Amino acid sequence: MPYLPLRGLPARPAAALADAWLERLADRLHAPDAQTADARAVICRDTLAELLYPGLGTDVEGAMRDERLPVGTRLALATLDPRNVTLEPEYYADCDDARFQPVKPLLWLWYSFDRTPLGGQHVDLGVRLRRLLAPLIFKRCGERFKCFQHVEFSFGYNMEVGDDVVVHRHVLLDDRGGILLGNKVSISDYANVYSHTHSIVEQADVTNVQTVLGDGVRITYHATVLAGVHVGEQGMVGAAAVATKDVRPYHVNVGIPAKSIVVKPNAPREEAWVSAAAREKAKEG
Repeated sequence: MPYLPLRGLPARPAAALADAWLERLADRLHAPDAQTADARAVICRDTLAELLYPGLGTDVEGAMRDERLPVGTRLALATLDPRNVTLEPEYYADCDDARFQPVKPLLWLWYSFDRTPLGGQHVDLGVRLRRLLAPLIFKRCGERFKCFQHVEFSFGYNMEVGDDVVVHRHVLLDDRGGILLGNKVSISDYANVYSHTHSIVEQADVTNVQTVLGDGVRITYHATVLAGVHVGEQGMVGAAAVATKDVRPYHVNVGIPAKSIVVKPNAPREEAWVSAAAREKAKEG
């Protein structure tokens, strides 16, 4: 089988504009007076206004009051400001407003950027923007985080992410009970990782439990990992599989429910990975 690493591409003609835009946004987000929810909401609003309404300037509030504009246009301008929208997690009883409100503007910018003409399929700029936003949203974010478009979270603030993690398109990371991604985790398109579950009797009876993907784990296309599952180091959940129980290190689990079908050929001796799994569980305890 051929080895096909990603290739590098030359800089685009407008690369200097992208650099300048990201640098200015980073300066605003890291300014000492920009750490409150309200300050971040204004940054989000102004950034989206610039991208979606290039001729408007920054007087969004003035345009919203301009009765010469159609009501729908004024409403669209209002929703550039995350204070004028609600996100689903805000309805959850266990949402910690003190933690969620400061990250909400950054999530709204993240989600909205992906739906702009600029952000739709712009891989380089999108990855760099999300890499800028992630450390301000997550509980922890490692080096070289790479995330493609249309990835969504529950709270965002319960995400712990290691180094060299890659998350592909249209992934749901439900961090309601907490998600821990180890180093070099890869999550493929349309995968879902959950950290909360509902009682089969009473829907409002919710259990939150951390879900862990160990170092080198791969969650492949359309796969689902349910709440509380621990995928061990170098484990893999196959395409469209549903992991309802822990995946042992170096094992490849497929099907519904997912079961082990093979151990990776690069696995150490069985005693080594069994003892490693035991040590990981001991740490959690």
